[in-house]
Amino acid sequence: MKKASHTTPEPTKRPPIVVVMGHIDHGKSTLLDYIRKSNVVAKEAGGITQHLSAYVVPHTTKEGAKETITFLDTPGHEAFQKMRLRGADVADIAVLVVSAEDGVKPQTLEALASIKKAGIPMIVAINKVDKPSADIPRTQSSLVENEIYIEGMGGDIPWAAISAKTGQGVPELLDLIILAADLAELSGDTSAPATGLVIEGKLDPKRGSTATLIIKNGTLRSGQFVVSGTAFAPVRIMEDFLGKPLKEASLSMPIGIIGFTEIPAAGANFSVVASKKEAEVVVSAARNRLIKKQNVRSDLPTIPVLIKADVLGTIEAIEHELDKFSSDRIAVRVIDAAVGAISASDVQNVSATKDAIIVGFNVPIERQAIDLAERLNVEIDTFSIIYELSEWLDKALKTRTPRLEEEVVTGKIKILKHFSTQKNILVLGGRAEDGVIKLKQRVRILRRDIEIGKGTVKNLQQMKSDVQQVNEGEFGMQIETRAEVAAGDHLIPFDTIIS
Repeated sequence: MKKASHTTPEPTKRPPIVVVMGHIDHGKSTLLDYIRKSNVVAKEAGGITQHLSAYVVPHTTKEGAKETITFLDTPGHEAFQKMRLRGADVADIAVLVVSAEDGVKPQTLEALASIKKAGIPMIVAINKVDKPSADIPRTQSSLVENEIYIEGMGGDIPWAAISAKTGQGVPELLDLIILAADLAELSGDTSAPATGLVIEGKLDPKRGSTATLIIKNGTLRSGQFVVSGTAFAPVRIMEDFLGKPLKEASLSMPIGIIGFTEIPAAGANFSVVASKKEAEVVVSAARNRLIKKQNVRSDLPTIPVLIKADVLGTIEAIEHELDKFSSDRIAVRVIDAAVGAISASDVQNVSATKDAIIVGFNVPIERQAIDLAERLNVEIDTFSIIYELSEWLDKALKTRTPRLEEEVVTGKIKILKHFSTQKNILVLGGRAEDGVIKLKQRVRILRRDIEIGKGTVKNLQQMKSDVQQVNEGEFGMQIETRAEVAAGDHLIPFDTIIS
């Protein structure tokens, strides 16, 4: 009897997943807009891409080979650092877009750090070469000065001069991407169950919890179940990047899956199981791991924040902004973060908490929520542009930060005689041993170096005249205090500095 032979499947060439990164306004979205002949820029509030998007484009190389490339578009604003890191982690190749007018800018360097951390090959696209003020040699020097060593300038990083507006140089850039992919020998096993990453999640008012996934290996088919963290979904409705229904999807494809039990975490891995029962077992184990995590508590005054946004990636951006406000005087705690409109139940949830803020991004406020917030004095603010939200958060949190009071001792006074007391006003005689005591100043009252109370200077007299302060010699005074002051006690006057 002949033994059955078990052969390892031949690896299949996998299309490259490309992340496009760079400084805000350097033309990332315009480049991608040209490549896929659509118009994301016009749809994005503030003219900046505020969501991570993915799509597939065909490309015929100059040798005539027909290829496909999956592109990820990441926002350039600094607040979206987590989203950019996620894009770089998913991608095989990075295109770093640098303006020929501006050269390397702060977010160019942040993008570079993300690319280096991901350890993926990079191609530089020097954009806006059609502009009158474009200066390619100066831009090249700017790259080298920032340790981005391109070909022809002492390095091996390929680059292309392009105009995202006119399309000049774009075919050459795509050829460089295909070449880099060939050198990386990208491959996958189409016969394996699909695995990959969640790149975005959101709550669709009509369709429920949805997520954009990108397949790094294997094939996903209708009837299977996708599991990610504590969420799972049956693969009943699967769509490509254009929203067209699919029965199966494979290597490097971005897909939309509808019907998750909850919104899966952006950046999380996903896997596939054959049945709902298997999915529930995997999700239950993940939930148990979460329960075991202990919450970190802070002794600082806490500002509670509830976040509502259109997609999970935006929530990450807002949390990134909130991270900046931790200090030795204040702790910011996100009490809830979810996708969807701001509702009356959100207002109810924070109403009992002092100084709570509800922050919305690209979401509506339900009418009942507005009415309830006015009645319960709950602050709600919504935004559609991230830097406006950042500026507002800075002001809102600073107004809620407790003022720091510091006591600065100005002198030391010895009590020589207690003359009289009337309604907590003590008439005393004393001598300045050190420093100065001032009218209306607060004082600590010490007996044998132990504080027995505090008081306020109501009057100072020296040489039978009222004075504003005393810094030497004997003098009379009126001190308002509930403490019983005796000869031999000391007063320690201090100023309170508020910062």
